[in-house]
Amino acid sequence: MTGPGRLIVFAAVAAVPAALVVLPVAGFLAMSLFRVEDGQILRRPSLANYAEFFGTWTYLGTYLGTLWLCFLVTAICLALGYPVAWFIWRQRGRRRYLLLLLAVIPLFMSYIVKLYTLRAVLGLNGLLNAALMGLGILDAPSRAFLFNQTAVLITMVVIYLPFVILPVFLSLERIAPSLVMASGDLGASALSTFRRVVLPLSLPGTVGAAVFTFVLALGDFVTPQMVGGATGFTIGRVIWSQFGLAYDWPFGAAMAAVLFATALAGIALGALALSRQRV
Repeated sequence: MTGPGRLIVFAAVAAVPAALVVLPVAGFLAMSLFRVEDGQILRRPSLANYAEFFGTWTYLGTYLGTLWLCFLVTAICLALGYPVAWFIWRQRGRRRYLLLLLAVIPLFMSYIVKLYTLRAVLGLNGLLNAALMGLGILDAPSRAFLFNQTAVLITMVVIYLPFVILPVFLSLERIAPSLVMASGDLGASALSTFRRVVLPLSLPGTVGAAVFTFVLALGDFVTPQMVGGATGFTIGRVIWSQFGLAYDWPFGAAMAAVLFATALAGIALGALALSRQRV
């Protein structure tokens, strides 16, 4: 194919993501520079929305609280998901892929169904309260497991755990068995082999899983809406309210732009960590 022909093919292919991704995001960013007065959008560009967001502790505090929540969700998912992925990887034959299938089955379920299931588990008459009362830990059902920030944390961890298990397992799967066997033949213990061979080689999948989980949790507004109650607010829920209730689309777009920049920063930090690891 000649030079002009390649250029035409490239332009045709690049036009699809440009039309479906770049242009809508650019329009969204442009919307964040406008203002709403008397129910009308005034198309006079300014940074007033961003000044209001960073200058109002109600919004800024919710944003910082959301970042902390997403960090906790990511850390807990990694702490739980990595051992599960490692255990599945250590299995042999059909058992390995059967366990992997069981671990990722929640990915094929409806998000709303999972939320209602967890509401039933965490509720006043739910499975968690019944189990704790059966073990004698609680004397009466507790309301502490639902409609608060703790409920949001637990629900997000359960929902996003498969998004950690699968990438970590795939990263472990790419490790050549000969490297592990060579480490053992050279006298390294199982712990030393894991620390010096398995963990560094599985780092790309681990970092990718962490970034993926963090970004998903950052933009989640349905989970806080369903299980958070009056105290389970996140910035995603606030953004939803600006579009769905307050009809202040420019201010909602400004907050969404901050969230978008945060997600890009998280992705950049993950890429930086991987680049240093390769060096």
